[in-house]
Amino acid sequence: MLELYCVWIHAWFLCVSPLVSVHSNLGWLYYGMLKKDGTLIIVNSIGASLQSLYILTYCHYTKTRRLVWVQTFTASIVLCGAWVYFSLFLTQGESQLSQLGFACSVFTVSMYLSPLTDLMEIVRSRSVERLSFPLTVATFLTSTSWTLYGLQLQDYYIMVPNTPGIITSLVRFFLFWKFSPVSLDKPTYKLIQI
Repeated sequence: MLELYCVWIHAWFLCVSPLVSVHSNLGWLYYGMLKKDGTLIIVNSIGASLQSLYILTYCHYTKTRRLVWVQTFTASIVLCGAWVYFSLFLTQGESQLSQLGFACSVFTVSMYLSPLTDLMEIVRSRSVERLSFPLTVATFLTSTSWTLYGLQLQDYYIMVPNTPGIITSLVRFFLFWKFSPVSLDKPTYKLIQI
């Protein structure tokens, strides 16, 4: 029973994170379409495509296919419900744009704050094995770029939710510095294997 629970939790985190990401990308894509912002449209089209490809690949290779398909189907229903709400129930204009911007901001903040769930274990074990250094660098650069882009446009829905990405990346950089290995033979962070 415990083994099944561990498999379920592992599958949950591997699949749910991309599902949240693809929802975020699709939300920002719709936001970009409403604002007629080419940058938001192009970047989030690519992001949604890559996340969808990841989800389909994961669904194909996972041992817990049924669970992953249920999660994906549930997420699709939520996405359809959101689309119906934002497209049919809200009148076009500032209200629609501000409510969609707020919803996208919530998804973005949740994506940036999700790695903090491992912080207590990292501090307790004094090891950063759970963290990916390249992913931390990428998150820092991406969230900084989007924050600056939002600042340039004076769009708080883009600027504000990306600020936690900068902060969480700085926290993770501190953890890498604080718990770096004494010996440089074996890094304490996960290397990306290609």
